[in-house]
Amino acid sequence: MTHLESITRKIVTLDEAKQIVAEWKMAGEKIVFTNGCFDIIHKGHVSYLAKARDLGTKLILGLNTDESVKRLKGANRPVKELESRALTVASFEYIDLVIPFSEDTPQKVISTLLPDVLVKGGDYKIDDIVGAKEVTANGGTVQTIDFVDGFSTTNYFKKLKDSTI
Repeated sequence: MTHLESITRKIVTLDEAKQIVAEWKMAGEKIVFTNGCFDIIHKGHVSYLAKARDLGTKLILGLNTDESVKRLKGANRPVKELESRALTVASFEYIDLVIPFSEDTPQKVISTLLPDVLVKGGDYKIDDIVGAKEVTANGGTVQTIDFVDGFSTTNYFKKLKDSTI
């Protein structure tokens, strides 16, 4: 199998993920789930995702589709189409599955997979995290991870807008 094939195999549908996660749980893996748009990858994303993976043995990333990103972030987003974003994050060695989802939130993905650990960025309050109730009711935990100061996609867009390029 080529490297590209091993990367693309990580990008799966929810139905495929359900079967894979069931096998992982039977094998005693600790499943971590997080989600986002991951349009312009930067140091903050890399740090956040690596820290999320450290909370378990398998990391699943729910990835907003292009239509979902547009609804959440505006008409000019995403900058990179779903295939590019999915391939980029799937290439990270510590991400085990990438699941594109078209809804505004990953509620369906979370309630279907019921990960052991649900993770979001430090700007969220645990009570406001989508899927938190389902995960904790199933015996899982919900955690937040602080962002790396000074790194945000919004800041990069502002820098580009202000540049004379």
